[in-house]
Amino acid sequence: MEYRGVDTQTHKQLFHQGPFKQGTNNIGEFLALVHGLAYLKKNNSDRIIYTDSKIAMGWVKVKKCRTKLQQTQKNKALFKLVDRAEQWLKTNSYSTKIVKWETKAWGEIPADFGRK
Repeated sequence: MEYRGVDTQTHKQLFHQGPFKQGTNNIGEFLALVHGLAYLKKNNSDRIIYTDSKIAMGWVKVKKCRTKLQQTQKNKALFKLVDRAEQWLKTNSYSTKIVKWETKAWGEIPADFGRK
């Protein structure tokens, strides 16, 4: 599992993390959203964030990654990042709007890696 943030206008990659062993798509979507929120806050940007994951949007809203994936030695680093992301959500405020990407209308979201 890996994730990245991409500017939808320029297609420039803004950040990239991974690959991580034994991750899930939902965890990657969650981490990408939190990373994006922190990135935009740090850069004083009022841009919106798109995601094609309703699950990740819900996890961000409740400030908790509700994965059923069990932590193992192989994915320990990934779960450390999840803990950091949850902590960031609990200790930071943000006004960034998160919007559902409409894949059927707009095509694959630019941040995906073209593996679908």
